[in-house]
Amino acid sequence: MAISLTESAAHRVKSFLAARGHGIGLRLGIRKTGCSGFAYVINYADRAEPGDAVFEDRGVQVFVDTESLKVLDGTVVDFVKQGLNEAFRFRNPNVKGECGCGESFSV
Repeated sequence: MAISLTESAAHRVKSFLAARGHGIGLRLGIRKTGCSGFAYVINYADRAEPGDAVFEDRGVQVFVDTESLKVLDGTVVDFVKQGLNEAFRFRNPNVKGECGCGESFSV
């Protein structure tokens, strides 16, 4: 099982944590929502929680709860800038479909 980051995503996490002045990595999860079933939840981690799986890629620790990992295994996290917009994007090999608005997915 693994979660990985592109160079762009790793750079964004490192620079945000440095500007924030605290934090130990990135927390990735899912929640049930939207028209397709699940949505990604991404935050900065200040500590490990009981039951977290911890991955390290490109010098960044990624924390994922056990239930989310079942859906997120193999995901690559990217950070993209398009004009004035910037956001994390996910390449999840487990996704079977996405809603038209791009906010939710099914597995």
